[in-house]
Amino acid sequence: MEAAGGRRDTREVIDAHLARRAAGDLEGDLRENYSPDVVVLSAEGVHHGHDGVRTTAGVLRTYVPDGRYDYRQVLAAGRFALLQWTGRSEQTRIHDGADSYVVEDGLIVAQTIHYSVTDREQAPD
Repeated sequence: MEAAGGRRDTREVIDAHLARRAAGDLEGDLRENYSPDVVVLSAEGVHHGHDGVRTTAGVLRTYVPDGRYDYRQVLAAGRFALLQWTGRSEQTRIHDGADSYVVEDGLIVAQTIHYSVTDREQAPD
């Protein structure tokens, strides 16, 4: 459902973001869904702009290089959203991924990212 004025609502933005990422289209995701001034907070620090998103995506790709993710739950309320997710590769597993978002004027303006990486053999099912 589009928000007033023809802008996408928060859930539409997050759904478009997840679809682009599932397709491996980081650059399309940045163009379509992220503000050029986005702020990203993660265990790696504070990152700014599209380059900050590229940096955090690159870090995650080192742990899950083939991008196998399961989006467990997406919640949206007003301009805020929460994504719960898991990821896995041949060697690693992420069982507690959680991203939060702030969406304004149809673009992600802030994102927090949290996850823990374990060896696949040690990870809980």
